[in-house]
Amino acid sequence: MLQFKNYILATLSIVLSGQVWGQATVEKMKPLISDLYTADPSAHVFNGKIYIYPSHDIEADVPQDDEGGHFQMRDYHVYSMDKIGGKVTDHGVALDVKDVPWAEKQMWAPDAAFKNGTYFLYFPAKDKEGTFRIGVATSKSPTGPFKAEQHPIPGSYSIDPAVFADTDGKTYMYFGGIWGGQLQRWHTGQYDKTLMTDLGKGHENEPALHAKVAVMRGDMRSFDEPVRDIQILDEKGKPLLAGDHNRRFFEGAWMHKYNGKYYFSYSTGDTHLLCYAESASPYGPFTYKGVIMNPVQGWTTHHSIVEFKGKWYLFYHDSALSGKTHLRNMKVRELVRDGDGNIKTITP
Repeated sequence: MLQFKNYILATLSIVLSGQVWGQATVEKMKPLISDLYTADPSAHVFNGKIYIYPSHDIEADVPQDDEGGHFQMRDYHVYSMDKIGGKVTDHGVALDVKDVPWAEKQMWAPDAAFKNGTYFLYFPAKDKEGTFRIGVATSKSPTGPFKAEQHPIPGSYSIDPAVFADTDGKTYMYFGGIWGGQLQRWHTGQYDKTLMTDLGKGHENEPALHAKVAVMRGDMRSFDEPVRDIQILDEKGKPLLAGDHNRRFFEGAWMHKYNGKYYFSYSTGDTHLLCYAESASPYGPFTYKGVIMNPVQGWTTHHSIVEFKGKWYLFYHDSALSGKTHLRNMKVRELVRDGDGNIKTITP
């Protein structure tokens, strides 16, 4: 009931604040596209253009639950923009679940990368046993179509892959999501399907579940090291606790670098915040810094952050058009920082 109560309060706040919006503000925040439902936008700049790799929401008539059974996405479209505020081009289906040999359903939030003349699409999906794995598909074009590998990435699990290319040439994958994302089921190092949404009552004062990270091999198709934990610390240097729902990691990891510092951003899930933490290393530990964005309309929050022509932008989604939590539309806002590099909180 806690997550439902938080959702109602967040939605009420959005509705009330919306009563004072002017028409110009409403028009300004229209979705990037409205002919399809798209969510979890992963934005990248390739060849001087913005390419967006979102998930594709559909109406599957599946009851809503904490396992995300109502999110039944089956394919990916790729979109491009020459400029912020300009025309958004739909390049069609880039990959369909029927063309992924190991996957059965639920093609959730993807990401993309480019290296050595090849574009890589990373995506989570449930295998034939109902376990989330992370797959990879390749193309010579940023818009696809992409051809999936025969098997998921060895040692991968859970959801929300986010691939970060550092300035030293190393590439890292960050991933993980609790509840329907199954991260809690790997808490002991072995898959335990009895852990449904979290570690359960009585664990609130234990360290929160960690997002994961691993360096990619040169071929970008596998990990080059054992998966590591991403630890997030509070202002006193202590790990965030499982009961700290306003700050602990839930899903939707993203990494970007600004002025030599690493910014790990993520969703808090049932409290619907986008938060970030900072470190001198891509492995962390990261120190919690604050909220990037307050709750949007809808249950989920998932984002990406990209620099384009000297400015930084936040891509995200909400459910303002449909009014349904599983039918979302992607949007974009400029990301603003203070003189110390701290990100200023956005109220959507």
